[in-house]
Amino acid sequence: MSPSRPLQIPLLIAPTAAGKSALALELAADPALGAALEVVSADAFTVYRGLDIGTAKPTAAEREAVPHHLLDVTEVTENYDVARYVREAEVAIADVLERGRVPLVVGGTTFYLAALLRGLPLTPPADPVERAAVEADLAERGLDALLADIAAHDPAEAVRMERNPRRVVRATEIYRRTGRYPGSFGTRPPQFQYAVTAFTRPGPELEARMQKRVETMFAAGWAEEAAWLAARLPADTVPRPTAWQALGYREAWAVHTGELDEAQATARIVLASRQYAKRQLTAMRSQLGAQVLTPRAAGVRFGEAARAAHKLSVN
Repeated sequence: MSPSRPLQIPLLIAPTAAGKSALALELAADPALGAALEVVSADAFTVYRGLDIGTAKPTAAEREAVPHHLLDVTEVTENYDVARYVREAEVAIADVLERGRVPLVVGGTTFYLAALLRGLPLTPPADPVERAAVEADLAERGLDALLADIAAHDPAEAVRMERNPRRVVRATEIYRRTGRYPGSFGTRPPQFQYAVTAFTRPGPELEARMQKRVETMFAAGWAEEAAWLAARLPADTVPRPTAWQALGYREAWAVHTGELDEAQATARIVLASRQYAKRQLTAMRSQLGAQVLTPRAAGVRFGEAARAAHKLSVN
């Protein structure tokens, strides 16, 4: 491999419901690549066993056609964080490369992808006692109060939290112990380099896809899947267990209990999906430095990156 042409791992990101998995699977079927592609997922919730419908996890047939990594690697009762993701993703990527194949990193969790690109954060390990105290503070004062505390010391860190309760608790815990927020600890160098491809669809088209996907999920039994999750984790725990932070599961649970009907839940989930997609697009540009393309242009660029990686991996 020439040092002037380092191997870059193809990485594909798009907002929720934009069709990134379908694009990756289409590329994997390209005969010119000799079925040499494997997908390394970058999704914070498909890692959980049992969360299949509401996370739009690849089907058994899709996983049979194209090997997937970092799906179903932990239980819903466990928290899965960015440090574990980066470690396991880099192991998966190295394994695929060692077998002479090409890993495609595909997902929408920008926090995970930014850590892959920049390197694993060097923050100290969690302190269960301090964390419990912060969680109690969150329950008493609320998320906005803790975010205001962070913003008073470091406005950029408060923005980086993206109103994620788990991140807010973690950042507050670290600050109380060290006087520093996670963003100030730096990172270790990333193990690989990446060729980033990002895309989206026009707003009305993306919203229509969101609507159709949510309806399809409910028809497939999403409410029952949410009930399965509720039987294993209390839905009202503060801060919410990581699995309950997956988009739409609380609404799906409300359908199961009769608090909402499917139409009401669908409307709420589509609205939340639109808001999430906007945050994803902002993060794609600001955190990943990505140019956001059309699906067609992204397909061309992603294919070029995969073919370049394939050529280098077999030489």
